[in-house]
Amino acid sequence: MNANQTEALIGLLFTFGLLVLMALPSVLGIVRDKRVDRSIREAQKAHQEQEYREAQQAKERTQKSSSRSTVPSTATWYADGRRSKKLVSS
Repeated sequence: MNANQTEALIGLLFTFGLLVLMALPSVLGIVRDKRVDRSIREAQKAHQEQEYREAQQAKERTQKSSSRSTVPSTATWYADGRRSKKLVSS
């Protein structure tokens, strides 16, 4: 390796070192921002899940349980049909 090649190598390494030194703060800032964004997303997700659980618990507390069937019986269907026929024929 002669003197010209050595100078070129030193110049190349010096330039590369300056580039790294100037770009390092930006890269560190980007990494920090990504980490903060991820923690914010996790906190929002946890908050939404907590709200969902609270809403479900409130719904369960206010919901009334009934042992009666919600489907009308056959007699009810028959009586409704008879009433509507009376109204139409009158």
